[in-house]
Amino acid sequence: MSAIKAARLVRYGGADAIRIESVSLPEPARGEALVRVHAAGVNPMDWKLRAGQMKEMHPLELPVTLGGDFSGIVEAIGPGVAGLAVGADVYGQALVTRGASGSFAEAVIAPAHGTARKPRTLDHLHAAALPLVGASALQALVDHLHLAAGQRVLIHGGAGGIGSIAVQLAKHIGAHVVATVTAADVEYVRRLGADETIDYETQKFEEVVRDLDAVFDTVGGSTYVRSFRVLKRGGRLVSMLERPREDLVRQFGVESIAQVTEVTSERLARLAGMVDSGAVKVDLDRSYPLDQAGAALEHLEKDKPRGKVVLAIG
Repeated sequence: MSAIKAARLVRYGGADAIRIESVSLPEPARGEALVRVHAAGVNPMDWKLRAGQMKEMHPLELPVTLGGDFSGIVEAIGPGVAGLAVGADVYGQALVTRGASGSFAEAVIAPAHGTARKPRTLDHLHAAALPLVGASALQALVDHLHLAAGQRVLIHGGAGGIGSIAVQLAKHIGAHVVATVTAADVEYVRRLGADETIDYETQKFEEVVRDLDAVFDTVGGSTYVRSFRVLKRGGRLVSMLERPREDLVRQFGVESIAQVTEVTSERLARLAGMVDSGAVKVDLDRSYPLDQAGAALEHLEKDKPRGKVVLAIG
């Protein structure tokens, strides 16, 4: 295809490590789709890659195009792709660390197994904000925690990108939802559906709740360790950041799972249905044009916004 503009990481560092360059993409190979990107979601992983914090886990041959989450329109499909058609509105994930071409660009080569039709009730900006956070919440609550109606779950970071979707999903399932937040986010998270909120700056959550069925940890560190105390025996704990502590698992008689999120077309399709039914809403904090991708990453890193940051591209 003709050359496109992309936000490229040319060296590890700050906002000035991102440069807008002209690149060419190949034709989609087997199992891939070429998508004209209308919007790209910005996630913490993007600024961590930029800063070099993940270079041992994900060594990159620079320069590379950053970004994973996207929403756009299919322009071409490779052999063996089913369920996608040229001209379809789609959303998904295309991380360079997983062999895709990166979504901070005017077009992307995306794996079909991580792409699905976007929610029909969302525009591209809102749809681009959903893939990673939505798939993370769905995988944790349904596949790992096996959350059911009537159970009690604690969600750490309830106002964050993943946490805000998890609160809504848990409420949709029929669980009793407790969320840790700052005082400024109490009303916001209650509007999302939380039954109880705990201000983690002034309260110790382990002194407020106990005998819970499940905990979803998006914070890590001491929060993860202290979470064992609030679970009943046989309860489950999923962390986005921590590996299971087998000593604590044995001590408290619970199950601990370290989650690596897989954004799949099946999870995206299920999320789209929940969005279109009104069960899940997506909040945006701010959008930036592609040529301000560096500023968008810096905003996410330093300001800890409520709601998602996205790039408006198409």
